[in-house]
Amino acid sequence: MGAGKPSAPNYWKEAIMETKKFIRPVLNITIAFIPTIVVGLLISAEAFACASCGCTLSSDWENIQSPGASVTFKPGLSIDLRYDYLDQNQLRHGTGSISAIDASKITNDGNPQEVEKDTQNNYITLGVDYAIDRLWGINVQVPFIDRRHSTLGTNSNGITPGPGGMSYDSRTDGIGDIRITGRYQGFLRNCQYGVLGVMGGLKLPTGSFTEKGTSTDPTMPGDVPIDRGLQPGSGTTDVILGVYYSNSITEDWNCFAQALYQRALNFREDYRPGDSFGCNVGVRYAGISYFSPLVQFNLKYSNRDSGANADRYSTGGTLLYISPGVSVPIAGRHLSLYGFVQAPLYQDVNGVQLAPRFTTTVGMRYTF
Repeated sequence: MGAGKPSAPNYWKEAIMETKKFIRPVLNITIAFIPTIVVGLLISAEAFACASCGCTLSSDWENIQSPGASVTFKPGLSIDLRYDYLDQNQLRHGTGSISAIDASKITNDGNPQEVEKDTQNNYITLGVDYAIDRLWGINVQVPFIDRRHSTLGTNSNGITPGPGGMSYDSRTDGIGDIRITGRYQGFLRNCQYGVLGVMGGLKLPTGSFTEKGTSTDPTMPGDVPIDRGLQPGSGTTDVILGVYYSNSITEDWNCFAQALYQRALNFREDYRPGDSFGCNVGVRYAGISYFSPLVQFNLKYSNRDSGANADRYSTGGTLLYISPGVSVPIAGRHLSLYGFVQAPLYQDVNGVQLAPRFTTTVGMRYTF
């Protein structure tokens, strides 16, 4: 045979041998990262008030081509199209699950607790990244949100809606809040020490925050306002600040870490989302030519929402996820496909909130 793809038996034999090469190191490195995540979680709990709204949980991960995960020194444009599915179908209280009947017996600032049934989220996000040169870059994220939500309201017994409890069903779809961030990564001029960078930008109030649902309360027929935490947009302008680091562990292994802080700069219609802090740490194996496995740990930590139109009790918490994934290069490596499954390792929510049992993500990225 001439040069090119090996015969079928040798091809699969080589693929199996290369796969075996990474299994033991990935377990060792993954275990080595767990203490770091736990320490980070404890430090954050001392520095801030815990929060993460269960009504707006998202797959809080930076994909495999983020500045912190795969730094490109050559200027150029890349486009990313990602789909996230998140089904919030489990009621949680603190660090454990809770039944709808027990949830209805809890008070929220002296009032009956709202008992939510389910929230299904579909996100399609268009990401455009432009590396101006080896030091500077800009990234734009445009999300499209399709969300179905159902709640029994505040006067429910956990089984049926109660009178005057604002129970409703809703479906919202449309553009969410657009994020624009810039980055600079010129702090470590010697590449053997890795790449250290900072990023900053804004989340713009482009998503609607006035959508309505259909009442399921016979005493209050018609359209009713949807909770502000379930709207496609928050209505606020938020500042985003972050730092990231990427380096090679060995010839085939590289690691990355990223921390992001987000804070709303204003109230809008008596609502302000809580400040949030996110941290992503992961490793990637590049020793297999057919695909690249990757595992991340994702920490999200934010304050309760505030304002007269906010749920000031059942928002906020601390969430820790593990996100194994894989990317597959095709079309001369200009195009890559990727997928992730995200599973919770730790969930501590304020009040009573809906949380997902897992989330899934698939996407494609093209680099020009």
